[in-house]
Amino acid sequence: MQKISPFLWFDNNAEEAMKYYVSVFAGNPAKKAESKVVTIQRYPDGPLEGPMKGMEGKVLTEVFDLEGQQLMALDGGPHFKFTEAISMLVDVENQEELDYFWDKLSAVPQAEQCGWCKDKFGLSWQIAPMALMGQMMGDKDRAKGGRVMQAMLKMKKIDIAELQRAYEQA
Repeated sequence: MQKISPFLWFDNNAEEAMKYYVSVFAGNPAKKAESKVVTIQRYPDGPLEGPMKGMEGKVLTEVFDLEGQQLMALDGGPHFKFTEAISMLVDVENQEELDYFWDKLSAVPQAEQCGWCKDKFGLSWQIAPMALMGQMMGDKDRAKGGRVMQAMLKMKKIDIAELQRAYEQA
């Protein structure tokens, strides 16, 4: 197990989310590593008391791997929800890979902005070509970086060609 792993709290659909995420990353056209379910531990068969009442058989903890990144999750009940204060960053290499992940993960159009989207489970994702954007926005010609930033701020899903045009503009 990694020294630090994201741990995701779901109401009662952690297993569904894990299977979905594994299938999305397993289908990545630029797949760099395997995506798989590692382990699932379930709450014991009942009866459970207190805040865990009704969780019998649900996911107590699960570990899954998305292209080399291990994550953990559990079904913890309706006590906590995801917020945009934390997101999962997917660093893509090209528009095809960006479009693939965006199409699979973006499920809340009103949450889309600057390469950020929210999936059907309420988890926020950033889908972006980080190396390219870092190179363009970090150019010593600050006007180039500024144009790229302004172009990105107008986007929902990142358009790499549009960022490149903004960068090369004279």
